[in-house]
Amino acid sequence: MAKDFSVEDGKKLIGLARKSIQYFLATGTPLAEHCGGKRFLEPRGVFVSLHDFPRKELRGCIGFPMPIKPLWNAVMEAAVEAGFRDPRFEPLEAGELGKIVIEISVLTVPEEVTGDRKMMPEKIEVGKDGIIIQRSHRSGLFLPQVATEQQWGATTFIEQCCLKAGLLENMWLVNGTKLFRFQAQVFAEKEPEGEIVEEKN
Repeated sequence: MAKDFSVEDGKKLIGLARKSIQYFLATGTPLAEHCGGKRFLEPRGVFVSLHDFPRKELRGCIGFPMPIKPLWNAVMEAAVEAGFRDPRFEPLEAGELGKIVIEISVLTVPEEVTGDRKMMPEKIEVGKDGIIIQRSHRSGLFLPQVATEQQWGATTFIEQCCLKAGLLENMWLVNGTKLFRFQAQVFAEKEPEGEIVEEKN
């Protein structure tokens, strides 16, 4: 994928995410921050992931798969949602803020994978592509880095995404189930409020 954003852009976005979480902790209300540049006004899909440090275990992850909000606003909203409204975790407490690292994944627009269903795994590049499974009102999403972290092949990646969507693992083979792929440019803190780097796919 094209590298749409620089590491400096990544620093601004992660700084915005951390500031949004800090502000919500202090006030209980969302931050109202003006955009940091024209490039951040473009609608983009984005996910904000929080990990405890140094174990790097997931502490919250929420985002927008589709480009429905300007990136600047999407980061602010997703950061608060990841910190306080991810149903898998308890809301962040003030004492945790200095013990989490923030990761931001800026997404390309998802594209549907079509053709012979049995050949679909061959169209997914592990470590580069994220995926979305949709069937009726159910859906599941994995960011590209998940397959690498879990050491999954493409077929397992798709099967696990079906399970995440509340479907049987082989439901991707059934007509009516849609598979989408996307890429992500990922920026992350190496330590809490520390150096920010672009993760390599």
